[in-house]
Amino acid sequence: MSILTGIVLGFVQGIGEFLPISSSGHLLLTRLILGIQEDTPALKMLDILLHVGTLLPVLIVFWKDWIHMICHPVKDPTLRLLFIASLPTLAVYLAAKKLFPAVNGFAVFDSGWFLGVSFIITALFLLLCDRLAASGKRNRKVGVVQAIVMGLFQGIGMIPGISRSGSTIFGGVATGLDKKEAARFCFMMSAPAILGSLLLEGKDAVEAGYINQIELFPTLVGILVAAVCGFLAIRFMLNVITKLPLAWFSLYLAILGVVYLFLQLAGVSVLPAFAVPAGL
Repeated sequence: MSILTGIVLGFVQGIGEFLPISSSGHLLLTRLILGIQEDTPALKMLDILLHVGTLLPVLIVFWKDWIHMICHPVKDPTLRLLFIASLPTLAVYLAAKKLFPAVNGFAVFDSGWFLGVSFIITALFLLLCDRLAASGKRNRKVGVVQAIVMGLFQGIGMIPGISRSGSTIFGGVATGLDKKEAARFCFMMSAPAILGSLLLEGKDAVEAGYINQIELFPTLVGILVAAVCGFLAIRFMLNVITKLPLAWFSLYLAILGVVYLFLQLAGVSVLPAFAVPAGL
């Protein structure tokens, strides 16, 4: 992997993790366009490390919140709510592994065969989110119900093309939160999700020696770019979430999804065929 490729993938990860457009979907699309094989163990490890890059801005932007919840774990309910939100995400991950062992759970989507449909699903989530946010009074405090529902949607967001942030914000708004509070909690939820992914998948990758296949300098550059772009993306979303309709992101994803499906069904060689893999 070249340094330029590391920069491109880091940029896509950093921007896509916090804008509601799906970082995993855009990383997969970028690889398909660049002709990079997406299912190698080394690239799986690279995905995890790029996500660690986007963990850094979450820690930086919300540093006061992290310190307060750690120093006051009883008084501040955020830590407890983040733990509660992580449980449905973990349950969805384990359920997929159990239901589809032949295709390793959500890994069945890693070829990109479902990517166009996933983008369209995210577009619908965002459109509905705007409609719900405009209807009635919104709650500015996350509760147990919101944490559970947002955790479930975060689990759905493990499918490439379904935005983790977009679907999770939609889950928060659907249970009564205003968009800004849903976005704030959603971004904080990414920290335990990334750490969980690092523990569940990173440990196996290290033990299997996959990390030795990573090219160190391009990977470090990618992580740095992901961290910087992620920081800018979080700041941007927190500033505009109540001013900028998510419908603009929805329109972009709907067009991208339709174009992807059209090219896919037309048999464009760089895209996988729209066919359900055996074992699903």
